[in-house]
Amino acid sequence: MIEYLPLKRINARYDAEIREAIDRVLQSGWYLRGEATRLFEQHYAEYIGTAHCIGCGNGLDALRLILRAYIEMGRLHEDDEVIVPANTFIATILAITDCHLKPVLVEPRLDTLQIDDRLIEQAITEHTKAVMIVHLYGRCAYTNKVGDICQKHHLLLIEDNAQAHGCRPPQAPPKEGVSGYMTSQDSKVFHVSKHPSLWEGLGGLTGSLGHAAAHSFYPGKNLGALGDAGAVTTNDAQLAETVRALGNYGSHQKYVHDYQGYNSRLDELQAAVLDVKLRHLDADNARRQQIAALYINKVNNPAIVLPTPSDSVYHIFPVLSARRDELQAYLKDNGIETLIHYPIPPHRQRCYREWSTLSLPITEQISEQELSIPCHQAMTDREVEAVITALNRFAGK
Repeated sequence: MIEYLPLKRINARYDAEIREAIDRVLQSGWYLRGEATRLFEQHYAEYIGTAHCIGCGNGLDALRLILRAYIEMGRLHEDDEVIVPANTFIATILAITDCHLKPVLVEPRLDTLQIDDRLIEQAITEHTKAVMIVHLYGRCAYTNKVGDICQKHHLLLIEDNAQAHGCRPPQAPPKEGVSGYMTSQDSKVFHVSKHPSLWEGLGGLTGSLGHAAAHSFYPGKNLGALGDAGAVTTNDAQLAETVRALGNYGSHQKYVHDYQGYNSRLDELQAAVLDVKLRHLDADNARRQQIAALYINKVNNPAIVLPTPSDSVYHIFPVLSARRDELQAYLKDNGIETLIHYPIPPHRQRCYREWSTLSLPITEQISEQELSIPCHQAMTDREVEAVITALNRFAGK
């Protein structure tokens, strides 16, 4: 069986380093808001290209913390509208409605599966205060047109970067060399070249292209923890300070609570593991990109639509097929595990039944035809070739 994402096998590649990092935390006796978290936040901010990184409990919390912080800062108010792609995981929408803001769903492009920037401006009203882009499947959703629209209409640009750790936008120059970690007895320092800005002095990798970005480190992500974990990145010092307080019960100082906050903190063990895996992220993404290129170049089947080439880091390799269910069953019979992302779009979920009459044909087509095939850094060449052969032999009924 070719597993879709064998996490045990993936993590085994870093086993010794992970065990060493966990042991350091255990020996320290400090398990929350300590040195491991501080170091990971520093390293990840430098890697992404932002001034601030604030660890939190998970990716949904990261989105909620950004929106709540903007509400506390007076930049957003209840019932303000947030433009968001209709084709996304439901967490993106949940964060908006949980903060009593109104999602405005915009269709994706069928060729990129990302929000269609040609449709954003017509969705703007006097109540629109933000655009939330989602770098879905590991592909950059940012375009210069998105940035121009946000500047023109004075809108916040928020990134959901849960699936695109290490993704370089097409407009950005190639990422310069990472010298890696310099080991000392007590700590490790990560050195990364800075990138020219793409928009408003921000720029670099996805997660640094807007005013703020949310990151998920769910175990299956390209940069995955050993449990739930997340982070917010931003260049806005006030936002960073507010997010950090909100995630710590609304407190900047122990027992002094400025906000009605949450308990959403990145623990030391997860931070230490993420710091290890961050060292390998570029190499792991490069392997995913290598596998994706083989799929794109070698799969030739009129019943299967492949993603267009891009700088995606291929958290997910999505194919579309009008015979999706047949294709999935056929691949299973041939020992290849697949997943569907996502079979029911947000506007068809029972929790948002007030949207059930919306007509979003592109989003619905994607939900009916998308199939995710194995594409991860631990795949062998033999497994990749087996997937390619099976896809090319699929005929359907």
